Amino acid sequence: MITLTRKHKQRLAIVLLIVLGIGITTALALTAFRENMQFFFSPSQVAAGEAPKDKVIRVGGLVTKGSLQRASDSLTVKFVVTDMAHNVTIQYTGILPDLFREGQGIIATGKLQADGGFIANEVLAKHDENYMPPEVNQALKDAKVKK
Repeated sequence: MITLTRKHKQRLAIVLLIVLGIGITTALALTAFRENMQFFFSPSQVAAGEAPKDKVIRVGGLVTKGSLQRASDSLTVKFVVTDMAHNVTIQYTGILPDLFREGQGIIATGKLQADGGFIANEVLAKHDENYMPPEVNQALKDAKVKK
């Protein structure tokens, strides 16, 4: 049988407190990370019901030509985003990025509504003609494969 001296008990207690502190810190960091994570969904995934309605998510695709509607009395705009298979109507209040244009790829961050519309609090546009956000590019490829 092993007997622990007072010095050994103190060292063991310190080691256990350090391990417990590291464990609590790791658990808190992982919880915060999970709460701040935003998942990307294509219009096809939104149409299939895969996107949650109560969480902040990102939706992306190409802005459909002729779909941009601006409110005359506010900064509210509505437009349709497509992955060539399905569409999502996005409403955004604010100033759109300078590079926002119909026919180009965008990613919008916000919440999906019960009616299938999307209320965005941020809209990001691609920064040049050759670049498309990887998520949007993959969603477009997936939609073409499914057709």
